[in-house]
Amino acid sequence: HKPTYENMRKSLEAMKAHCLNNGVTDISMPRIGCGLDGLQWEKVSAILEEVFENTDIKITVYTL
Repeated sequence: HKPTYENMRKSLEAMKAHCLNNGVTDISMPRIGCGLDGLQWEKVSAILEEVFENTDIKITVYTL
């Protein structure tokens, strides 16, 4: 099944909780969900910003 924006948000919330609980301060990732899964980067990027906005976690996104 392809991810939805709601699934993406839930996954990112879980990632944030993991980071906060385990001292992770930096994340590097590609434009998740935006290749074969077909999500729009503008929306995914906005969700990323909303989920991690009140943390000190640095996210680096790479374009492959």
